[in-house]
Amino acid sequence: MEHVNDQVIIPLWASIPFVIMLLFIAIGPLFFHHWWEENKNKLIISLALGIPTSIYLIAMGLTHDLTHQMLFDYIPFIILLGSLFVITGGIQLKGDIEAKPAINTVFLAIGAILASFMGTTGAAMLLIRPVIKTNSERKFKVHTILFFIAIVANAGGMLTPLGDPPLFLLYLRGAPFEWFFHLAPEWAFVNGLLLIIYFIVDSLYYKKEPVSNIVKDKTNVIPLSLSGTYNFIFLVGIVISVAFLNQNYLDIIKTNPYFGFIRETAMLSFAGLSLLLTPRLLRSENKFTWTPIIEVAFLFLGIFITMVPALLWLRENASTLGIESAAMFYYATGGLSSFLDNAPTALAFHKLAVGMTDPAAVGLVAGIPFELLRAISLGAVFFGAMTYIGNGPNFMVKAIAEENKIPMPSFFGYMIKFSIIVLLPIYILTQIIFL
Repeated sequence: MEHVNDQVIIPLWASIPFVIMLLFIAIGPLFFHHWWEENKNKLIISLALGIPTSIYLIAMGLTHDLTHQMLFDYIPFIILLGSLFVITGGIQLKGDIEAKPAINTVFLAIGAILASFMGTTGAAMLLIRPVIKTNSERKFKVHTILFFIAIVANAGGMLTPLGDPPLFLLYLRGAPFEWFFHLAPEWAFVNGLLLIIYFIVDSLYYKKEPVSNIVKDKTNVIPLSLSGTYNFIFLVGIVISVAFLNQNYLDIIKTNPYFGFIRETAMLSFAGLSLLLTPRLLRSENKFTWTPIIEVAFLFLGIFITMVPALLWLRENASTLGIESAAMFYYATGGLSSFLDNAPTALAFHKLAVGMTDPAAVGLVAGIPFELLRAISLGAVFFGAMTYIGNGPNFMVKAIAEENKIPMPSFFGYMIKFSIIVLLPIYILTQIIFL
């Protein structure tokens, strides 16, 4: 550690706990699955890495940085995800309609839209079981789940800060709610291409289906039904809270940042109303449990603490790393988001961009140039679909599919058979056209 003009300079080795934390997230589900699936063990790892990091930061006089990270990033982050989790868990879509390519494509297209407004996790959990039920009579359905992961669990969540965790963290860094609508062309391009490719692939597989399966699919029809629709009102409340309960509309937050928790209070209120008004039976039929959100809270406790030294190091050394253009930010953010969690990855590269940017420059968004923020956002969200561990809903969708006897590809099989040959060319084309 050094001091330059009374400013603490964090050494790179102080980021080792952050790297270890991310490695546990990456390899835990692969190499010690049964131990890792216990949430208490995730909390143990987070505390084992987070407590020494906290002590180090406090000893170095960086208490403010640690406090700001936990109070104004971690807590709002968990409250948003928790509120969306609770509210979407009270919405149930049931039924079994014909699994024609056009119908399946419409399912995925609806998911691409919903993902931006109820979160990729919420949209994925709402639609995955009806999609599986609809395709239950079909022999060929693995490809449907793979495209579901790419579209509904990832690429669809691009249009608002609610869509995907990295976007919400960028929103907390100062990106206006409506700024993310600037990403609509890229959202439409990637999701449109994926839907076209899926329709072609599903049409080919549909022609290979045994005739008996098609007959059974046409005769075993249960109309779709939606329960818990009043929860959509609470979802609208969440959108309004994030869009308008911030310093852009409430001057009082500029005078005291703690007034910003008005937004979190509103979101918790809507989640509470959802819990109060939604029948327990409906949540039970939805297989709603607190386990997934507790897992997220425990894991990100460790991530948010241990990443503070990494963020500080990036701020001080941004100009020496050689990542300068929007395209480089896109691939760097995307590459790490493929194998690490995309939320801390987006924060890390945002901090890198801040370190490179003249604060007096004009046209900045969240403290960095428009093009760099766009590149970071696109890379974090799109590349989260490159592996099962790139984004939280990926593994959840995989697990539900396997519960329903759908033989999903292995970790590397997913990449070889799908993401490298289907997603990566689309993402490269996106960079060539838009960045």
